[in-house]
Parts: sequence; structure tokens; C-alpha cells
Amino acid sequence: MVKELFSSLGVDCNILELDQVDDGASVQEVLSEITNQRTVPNIFVNKVHVGGCDRTFQAHQSGLLQKLLQEDPAYDYDLIVIGGGSGGLSCAQEAAALGRRVMVLDLVVPSPQGTSWVKHNWETMTEAIQKHVGSLNWSYQRALREKAVAYVNSYGEFVEHHKIKATNGKGQETCYTAAKFVIATGERPRYLGIRGDKEYCITSDDLFSLPYCPGATLVVGASSVALECAGFLAGLGLEVTVMVRSQLLRGFDQEMAEKVASSMQQLGVRFLRKFVPVEVQQLEKGSPGKLKVVAKSTEGTEMIEGLYNTVLLAIGRDSCTKKIGLEKIGVKVNEKTGKIPVNDVEQSSVPYVYAVGDVVEGKPELTPVAVQAGRLLARRLFGGRLEKCDYINAPTVVFTPLEYGCCGYAEEKAVEVYRKENLEVYHTLFWPLEWTVACRDSNTCYAKIICSKFDNDRVIGFHVLGPKAGEITQGFAAAMKCGLTKQLLDDTIGIHPTCAQDDVGVTFGTWFLRAELQYRQLSVDSCRFLPVGRCSPPWRSRSPRGWTSRRRAAEAKPLLSLSLSRCRFCEDGVLSGKPGDSVGARRRDSSSAVHPPG
Repeated sequence: MVKELFSSLGVDCNILELDQVDDGASVQEVLSEITNQRTVPNIFVNKVHVGGCDRTFQAHQSGLLQKLLQEDPAYDYDLIVIGGGSGGLSCAQEAAALGRRVMVLDLVVPSPQGTSWVKHNWETMTEAIQKHVGSLNWSYQRALREKAVAYVNSYGEFVEHHKIKATNGKGQETCYTAAKFVIATGERPRYLGIRGDKEYCITSDDLFSLPYCPGATLVVGASSVALECAGFLAGLGLEVTVMVRSQLLRGFDQEMAEKVASSMQQLGVRFLRKFVPVEVQQLEKGSPGKLKVVAKSTEGTEMIEGLYNTVLLAIGRDSCTKKIGLEKIGVKVNEKTGKIPVNDVEQSSVPYVYAVGDVVEGKPELTPVAVQAGRLLARRLFGGRLEKCDYINAPTVVFTPLEYGCCGYAEEKAVEVYRKENLEVYHTLFWPLEWTVACRDSNTCYAKIICSKFDNDRVIGFHVLGPKAGEITQGFAAAMKCGLTKQLLDDTIGIHPTCAQDDVGVTFGTWFLRAELQYRQLSVDSCRFLPVGRCSPPWRSRSPRGWTSRRRAAEAKPLLSLSLSRCRFCEDGVLSGKPGDSVGARRRDSSSAVHPPG
């Protein structure tokens, strides 16, 4: 049937009958490796793998086949993607959907501890993870095959301009050419470079490859991956220590980072601040064994030692760009980090070479960001579109036991970009309903927004620490793309009982002024305060349904200079006390603050 189709289109085709050639079995093996297709016919058009009979007819009906037949290529492919990262795969699929000839070169080099999955005794959890990862890999390859993307399990390396050498696992080399290239090789975990690190330590990539429960674990690093691993292990009831060289969650809002650490400490995670390992020794072999870690202070000469079953390194990752021949064609690479500087359209210093994902310098290292960047890149290159990836308003979540979600600027970065005097920072503590019955701490969950005062109080930074912060942040990210302002937040009706309702609600200005007027009338002998609406008093700098301006609360501090040490909220929601008691301002971070009834 396929022969008749090409004949009707007036296209000459070459046919290789595998059962009629001496090395047919070898050819079939190579075809299977390249295409992941073991059936015949196996059809290529202008070096692009289309598929079998059914897929060829589908390509004909969609118009893709005609586009492929019209090509008179100066190169083997329109686009070659080096690396199987999420951004690269997204770019490849989108380019193929636009009728372009696309190849993906991807070969994973195992880490020192290995990346293969093994059957182990982490109960059904790790078995489920193994099945899920396997299903993802299968679905990725199926999606590429459906889009007629040539997927080759080989290591790509530039040999000259527009030409790349692909080396498979058997050492066989094949050269391909393309008009454009996308680098999406991603990153691999970094080691400390000290005695015993590669011999006895694991990385976050290896955690679920362990054939045993890790036991007492030292997590070295302060990145989101480090804290997520630490929180996960602590959630299993393991003894976990986190060793931090400098600051937590570099690049994130530092106030929020410290609150994340505090929430983890409440779960029993121990933090060793300002220390770095200098040696790892194996004391006992086993599953797990016993390791001794020697560490040195970053602020002096103090040395400490600790005993652990497992040492997990999460100190960062190195870009996989050093051995792919970029220097041969003149692509500029940051010598220290290995990252590739690009312009606002992901273009490197060489016009036909682009980069997406974690290898790009100065961009968020997030899978959804890479996917979006790759998709938009393909549309600009081959679809005539102009949209660029928005790297600023990219939402993300740190999946610690108490999640931290954010979108837009960290407060430190906002001050750097907009200047402090041009910003208004609102913040609130909130108490999830499910925490009330369990009597969990009412001063843990926290949110804040950063607004540009001279842009209609537009929200340029959103941060929330609490249950399901990821779900909350996703919705607010869409609103920020639409130009969310503080007034719009105030005008939004919350859904009760949810955590997200605490991120919308009453207007600060009205609340603060009315509270201040009532406070001027307070007397020491008659300590009784009626809350305004559903808001808490201003000394708490928090409200179940509203934001407090940090700057205005600070300005009001001289007015509210008393103490809450013996005051309480009654069942009817009013503040009561006795003659001689005093009422006054509390900073928003006070651990002794009183929470009113919901």
C-alpha cells in the first residue's frame, strides 16, 4: 500500500528488502536502535523516520508527508537537539509538528554510584517510583516517534560547523549535519573534591537507586534539592542533618528560606550552619554502613566530626557542556559553571546554536520553564511566531514537608531592581483549618507579596509557605501574568476553608486606619478591643483574611508600644484583659503572638 501511495504522488522510492540481503539481520538491529520500531515497513523520507504503514498514511492525511517530500535539504536535518532534557524534547516535538526534520541525540553517562534501578526494600514506594520513571521514559520515546523525530541513543559532539559526530554505546560513529542545533544536555550532580566523596557519598540522583534504607543521613548542601531530600527522609522517620556552607536556598527570598528551615527544624531536622566537609571516612561496610565526616568551619578553624549511615551530596550541579565540541565552533561557555550565555531568544554566540534548560546561564533551573522555552523556541524558528519565554514570572515550589511556593521577584531582588522606596511589602501569618484541631503552631504558615507602588501596586513577587503551596502558587502565577494588583487581591472573594483564602481579602489601608483610631482610645484600665471585620489587631501584623504592610506597621510602632503578655482572645473574638494589663505592638515574627479564633 505504501508503494502505491508514493507512486500516486509521483515520488521515486528506494526499497530494501531485508530478507533478500546477507546482512539483513544486522540492518534490522540498527534500524530498531534508531527508530524503536521492530516491524516493517520502516519508512524514511529525506532521512526523516516517518514510521510504518499506518503512520505514513497519517502523515499524508495531515500534510506532513508532503512537507517532507518538498524538502531539498542542504543538511541532513533542519534541527538536531543534543541531549534528552525536557526542554530539548519539547523543542524537538514542536519543531517536528511544524513539519521539520528533527533528530535527538541522547546518551546518559552513569554517575559513580550508578543510575540503573534495582529492586530494593524501600517497600512499595520505590517500586512505584521505578514504574513511574519507566513509564515516563516510554511515553517520551513514544511521543517522539509519533512526531516522526529521529531518536538516536548516541553521544553528540561537534566536529565542525553544522556537523556533529554521534557515538553510540558500542563505539560506532556516525556524522550528521543540520541547519540549526539546540543544546539541552542538562546538568549532573557535583562532588566536593575531597577524600572519600565519590567512594562513599551518594547524590540526589542516586537516592532511589539505593538497595537499602539510608538510615541516619547527612545532607550536604542548601539548595532546594538538598532541603527536599532532607525533608523526605525526615518524613520517613530517619535522623537527618543538613550541613550548610553559607545561605539557604540561594536565589530565593531569604526571609522565606529561613522560615522553611524553621519549619523543618520543628520536624527534627538538624542544621549545621557555616560548615563544609573536608573528609569522608568509611568506618564500617554494610547496607547501610557507617561513615565519619570531618567538617571545618567557614568562619574560623573549628573542626567537628559526625557519624552517619549515608552522606548525600546536593551542593549543586555541573552543566554537561565540556565534551560536546562547543569550542570547535566558537560557542562561548562560562568557564566556571559550564553554562551557555544566551540572548532573549535562547541564541548562543554562534547564530545557529541555541540552548534551553539548565545549561542556560542566569535562567531558572526548572523543568516547566525548560519545556516552555523549548516549545516557544521551535515556534519562533519554524512557525513564524514571536513569543518569548517569561523567565521572571516563572512559578516554582520547594517541596519541603511544608511547601514553599513563589512567583516573581524575591524581596532582595525586587529591592535591587526597583529600589526599596518604590516597593510596598505586605505579609500575613495564617492558620490552616486542619491545623487548629491538632493544635499545630499558628505562627508557621506565612505569605507575603511585594508590590510596585508606582505601578498601581502591581504584584511583582508572591511567596507562600504552607500546605499545598504549589497549588496556591499556580493560580496566583496566572493572575500575575494578567497584571495582578494589590487592589484586585483585596477585591477577590476567598474560598472557605482554604489556605488560599488567606492570600486574598480585606484592604490593608482601611483596616489599619480604623484599628489605629480605636487604639488611640484604649485605656490601661479598660482593655477591650473589637476587631475590624474579620481582621486581627495590628500588633499581630497578621490577619486570617488580609495583608499587613510591613512598612506601615513599622511606622505605627511608636503608637503601639505596650505588651500582650497577659492578654487573650475570648470566644466571641474580642480581646480581654484586666486592669493593669497592657496592650501593644508585636512584630510579625513574634513566636508568642496570640491567634484569634477562626
